Amino acid sequence: MTDARAALREASARFAFSDTPRLDAELLLAHALGITRERLLLTLGDHAVPTTFVALVERRAAHEPVAYITGTRAFWTIDLLVGPGALVPRADSETLIEAAVAHFAGGAGPRRILDLGTGPGTLLFAALAEWPDATGVGVEASEAALGWARRNAAALEMEGRVALRHGDWGVGVAEAFDLVLANPPYIATDAELPREVHAHEPAGALFAGADGLDDYRVIARQLPALIAPGGAACIEIGWDQRDSAGALFRAAGLAVAVRADLAGHPRCLIATRPTG
Repeated sequence: MTDARAALREASARFAFSDTPRLDAELLLAHALGITRERLLLTLGDHAVPTTFVALVERRAAHEPVAYITGTRAFWTIDLLVGPGALVPRADSETLIEAAVAHFAGGAGPRRILDLGTGPGTLLFAALAEWPDATGVGVEASEAALGWARRNAAALEMEGRVALRHGDWGVGVAEAFDLVLANPPYIATDAELPREVHAHEPAGALFAGADGLDDYRVIARQLPALIAPGGAACIEIGWDQRDSAGALFRAAGLAVAVRADLAGHPRCLIATRPTG
């Protein structure tokens, strides 16, 4: 393939299984050329297609996630390094940062941030980028994922602002935080997933028991002690878990609100300590 437009058409046709075949092709070609996607689109007619693009297309055609192939994923205002062992950041999760921004609107913002199950640091580093005076703690049970978080701390020059810990949710965390973030596993064990997710992304970051609520049960018990007065916890949920997950946090004595994602699906539980 030598013509960029033709190459993108052919690659997009091979990615018909994807929700975003054209975008996938553009990201891979930009990566092969060593430029941004935006630059590619502005200069599409100027580029011959490098031979390396063929290999990238083959990997994507085998359902490997684009983020694993390119090694990066844009999220909120930052670019994250990702690869095998790390959950690929998804746009839906930006709803948690939006909810946090809304909670602290008009105020000083959080000074201390906790990210439970930080993975490659997706939510933690996005929040730290939003509030430059804040510091944070990321807790992660997977050493592989924690390795990606450490790489991102260095790449984003935030090593001095974060403590990254190997741990099980809030176990051993003795501090209360202004903002708690969490995107725990919430998929039922027998649920069907796209091949690229099931075959490549870590099962430990996806599945949470027969009803998808196992990790919410753990976090709900721990959360009241982790939220500082005036603070909030923003927790990702599946589109059909507003009532089931919300009931667990209400039973723990927390007030719960819900924020929808851009598709209108319930995506974020905002838990706060009741006043009065």
